[in-house]
Amino acid sequence: MANRFDFTIDATDGAARTGRISMLRGDIRTPAFMPVGTAATVKAMKPETVRATGADIILGNTYHLMLRPGAERVARLGGLHKFMNWDRPILTDSGGYQVMSLSDLRKLTEKGVEFRSHIDGSKHMLTPERSMEIQRLLGSDIVMAFDECPRADRPRDEIAASMEMSMRWAQRSRDGFDAGGEHAERSALFGIQQGALDEELRKISAEKLTDIGFDGYAIGGLAVGEGQEAMFATLDFAPGQLPQDRPRYLMGVGKPDDLVGAVERGVDMFDCVLPSRSGRNGQAFTWHGPLNLRNARFAEDTGPLDEKCACSVCATYSRAYLHHLQKSGEILGAMLMTEHNIAFYQQLMQAMRDAIGGGTFAAFAADFRWDYLGDAKQ
Repeated sequence: MANRFDFTIDATDGAARTGRISMLRGDIRTPAFMPVGTAATVKAMKPETVRATGADIILGNTYHLMLRPGAERVARLGGLHKFMNWDRPILTDSGGYQVMSLSDLRKLTEKGVEFRSHIDGSKHMLTPERSMEIQRLLGSDIVMAFDECPRADRPRDEIAASMEMSMRWAQRSRDGFDAGGEHAERSALFGIQQGALDEELRKISAEKLTDIGFDGYAIGGLAVGEGQEAMFATLDFAPGQLPQDRPRYLMGVGKPDDLVGAVERGVDMFDCVLPSRSGRNGQAFTWHGPLNLRNARFAEDTGPLDEKCACSVCATYSRAYLHHLQKSGEILGAMLMTEHNIAFYQQLMQAMRDAIGGGTFAAFAADFRWDYLGDAKQ
C-alpha cells in the first residue's frame, strides 16, 4: 500500500526545490499549482479536463461546502471525490479566511468564529474542531489547520495576538484531526504560519507549529493586498523558517510572475482563483504576459492565444473567435479561456520543475520575466 504522505525532494537549485508528494490517491509533482474548486467544481471546467491540463491536485473550500450543499450531505453521498468525480488528491482549506472575508456579523472568540451565512443569513459556529470534522466529512486528503488571517496593515500587537491565537488553534486542529480515526490514518494535516510581514512574529509562529508537528506547512497571511514587493520581502525569510524536509505551501498565490518569484524563494505549493476567474472575465495568461481578449484589436486576429502553449484551445481556436465569445457573453468563452489559463499555469509549473532539475532555474526565471513582464519592468 502507498504511503499516507511522503515528501521527496529530487533536486534543488538555489532555494528552489522540485520533488513530489506521494499520497494514497496519487503523486503530486512539486512545485505544484492547485486549481481552485471552491464549491466542488473548478468553475467552467469538467474534472477530466482539469486533470488533462496536468493538475495533480485541486483545492476545495470548507466554508462554501459547509453552507451548500453541507458537509454531512457530501458525506452521505460518498465524500467529495465521488460527489465531484475527482479521484486524485484534494486539499481543503479550513474556512477561516472566508469566514473573515465573506460572512456577515461575525464574532471572533478564543473558541472560534460565530457568523451568519452570506447565502441565507443562517447562523453558524466554526471552531478548529468543527473545521477538522467538516474536512473529515468531505474526505479531504490534505486538511488545513483552522486559523485567523488578519490584514497586514493592522497594528503589530493585534497581528501578534492573532498569531498566538492561531497557534493555539493549530494545536486544537492537530488534536481534532488526530481524533479522526480512519481519515487521520490516510490523510495529512498542514499547519499555517502567520505573522503578516514581521520576521520575528513569523519565526515564533514557525517554531510553535514545528513543535506541534505537521505533514506540511503553509505560509498564510500574504496575497491579501500587501503587494508583490512586500510579499517577496517576506518570502525572503519565511520559507527558511519552516522545516526543510516538509512541503511549503503559499496560500492564495498568484499571478504567474508571483509563482516564479516564490519558487525562487523555496515554495513548493500554490493555489489561486486567478486563472479561472480571469478566464471568465476575458483575460488570458500567456508566456508574453496577460491579454484582454475583449480588446477590439483581437476582433480579426486569426492567431492562437499563445503560440508557445501546448493546450487544445491554442491548437484549435483563434483569438478572433475567443474575442467574439467574450463580447457575446457566450458560456463557451469562459470554458475555453479557463481551460487555457489552467493549462498555461500547469505548463509553467512543469517548466519550473524541469529548470530546477536541470540546474538552470536562475536563467529560466530571468528569461521568463523578460518575456512575461517586458523590458519596461526590468
